[in-house]
Amino acid sequence: MYGTQSRRDLTFECQAQIPILRPSIHARRANITVKFQDLYGFTVEGNVDDVNVLNEVREKVRQQGRVWWALEASKGANWYLQTQVSSTLTSSLKFSVLVNAITLKRLIRKGIPPSLRPKVWFSLSGAAKKKSTVPESYYDDLIKAVQDKVTAATKQIDHDLPRTFPGHPWLDTPEGHATLRRVLVGYSFRDSDVGYCQGLNYVAALLLLVMKTEEDAFWMLSVLLENVLVNDCYTNNLSGCHVEQRVFKDLLAKKCPRIAAHLEALEFDVSLVCTEWFLCLFSKSLPSETTMRVWDVLFYEGAKVIFHVALAIFKMNEEKLLVAHQVGDVINIIQRTIHHLFDPDELLTVAFDKIGSMTTTTISKQRKKQEPAVMAELDERLRRLNSINGDDK
Repeated sequence: MYGTQSRRDLTFECQAQIPILRPSIHARRANITVKFQDLYGFTVEGNVDDVNVLNEVREKVRQQGRVWWALEASKGANWYLQTQVSSTLTSSLKFSVLVNAITLKRLIRKGIPPSLRPKVWFSLSGAAKKKSTVPESYYDDLIKAVQDKVTAATKQIDHDLPRTFPGHPWLDTPEGHATLRRVLVGYSFRDSDVGYCQGLNYVAALLLLVMKTEEDAFWMLSVLLENVLVNDCYTNNLSGCHVEQRVFKDLLAKKCPRIAAHLEALEFDVSLVCTEWFLCLFSKSLPSETTMRVWDVLFYEGAKVIFHVALAIFKMNEEKLLVAHQVGDVINIIQRTIHHLFDPDELLTVAFDKIGSMTTTTISKQRKKQEPAVMAELDERLRRLNSINGDDK
């Protein structure tokens, strides 16, 4: 996050007001590209149609906010925590909890109001519970203990800081770099198996823009890597990410068979576009306000959401993709779409209503099926590398 009062003023003032974007008369008449700043400080380029979509989305956000505030007024400030059915509850209480759970899932898919997002994420993701298991001074002690240490991870982090959302009014400042560095370096020492992987800088940066404190962003990153996402996604060999790519390819063939068959005929490897989605969780691809809506669901429903959204992006472009003749055409179609996906409701409706159900259990089975092939492939790469290095000596 911005880490200071000035940063919080900037973000939460924007979120509270959710301003209407008003292109000039000249821009409206000419339908030329206009630049504007989104709720999280990013400069966005789009035409007047994009601006109109964003204004409609922001009106929905205001309406959704009123729904959440009404629920807080009637059920209590932390009503969304009362969604776990326990055997010790009476029948009437179990029903009440079940209603809360159904209501919560539906509401989260419609979007958490920006002003409530920090506390809802922190509670529902498991970050608050994870933080409660260690001494209160854990984060401060960790940062103090590692501040002068130099490792391969810290060197890579220092290299990546200036390249993380350059031009952002807070992230691309000395204060922003220092705050992001502390979070990333701190986590690299918390989990030496992960250390640091390129892609985490973008994820942590967005977490800092949402959460109320730097420490809360650290714990959100921790729960994301340790509980929400698949194991080994960010380790040195990226084995978990390779598994996810294979699982996604299988799901694409099942959920979008015409697209999958056409891409296979073009010899198009989906990892060309999807690797970044799985490593950066769409933070570099989708507009930030749309990414936050995806993350709303991700922190509540888990990693299966990434597959839903990735499949939806292909599904939304089905007709265009089916007439693409070259790999480059496919990449251009996908990239043009994701950079202008300003309506998260359109994306999430396709992701959950048109793609169909996918359970965490089903995806876990697919992962186990793909793991042996991935590990064999990575072992073979390592043997080749060692052979080449041996020949050079």
